[in-house]
Amino acid sequence: MKSYAMRNATRALTATGGFLRGFGFSLNPYIGCAFGDAGGCPFCYVRTLPVANAAEGDWGTWVIAKANLPELLDKELASLARAGKLADTTVFMSSATDPYQGLERRLRITRRSLEKFLERPPRRVLLQTRSPLIERDLELLCRLGRHVIASITVETNDEQVRRALTPTSPSIARRLQTARRLREAGVFTQLAIAPMMPNEPARFAAIIDQVADRVVVDTYFDGDGANGRRSRALGIDALYQRLGYENWFRRGAEADLVSALRARLGTGRVLFSGEGFNDV
Repeated sequence: MKSYAMRNATRALTATGGFLRGFGFSLNPYIGCAFGDAGGCPFCYVRTLPVANAAEGDWGTWVIAKANLPELLDKELASLARAGKLADTTVFMSSATDPYQGLERRLRITRRSLEKFLERPPRRVLLQTRSPLIERDLELLCRLGRHVIASITVETNDEQVRRALTPTSPSIARRLQTARRLREAGVFTQLAIAPMMPNEPARFAAIIDQVADRVVVDTYFDGDGANGRRSRALGIDALYQRLGYENWFRRGAEADLVSALRARLGTGRVLFSGEGFNDV
């Protein structure tokens, strides 16, 4: 059973670095996650961070909405504009919690934040989600134009793998449909294969070629910031062995997919891990 709460934030934009070193700020309209069951998606490192203690209960069972976030964002963007820094500002939305939680349908905090960006556009906003709810804001994204990248998470092309590893997430077909609709509307669309799960490289590459402007591939080893140690601590290696996917949990398992993607899309449309996400 999920629980939901409203809280006021003290700031909207948070200075970032590390894996997201190409961005000046992150923006998280929500804390927590309702996409997974108790514990969240098995590979989610956020459940091991201090933010996972923001409410009682396991990560994946609660969501906190930052009720005043759009108003804070408005003030902070105005401050950046006055300082002459807005044109160089880059924002990753969101780094810890998908900005299109189910609660967003009613609260519209992400949408109202996008409206603030439209009033004072930074250099770039990367909007990262796995939810088809992003389609609701298609008009705003089109109006933001070159100031926004819509990045849709699709970890595999195999629906059986999706059901085994992230059964409560939107289907692959639905997410690919979302990416196609965004791209056809003129929104610069990125597919984030992050983390890469077992897949069929040639088929996956052919699908991506039709629905995305570019793709970023990330792995449990390159993306966890600890050469796979964090992913092992989360039990991913044991989970993969139990499901018969053990050959996919190893450094270099992404080579066939990256090769297929580059052959199909060209090297310019295929990015990798941190360097790829930071290409804004």
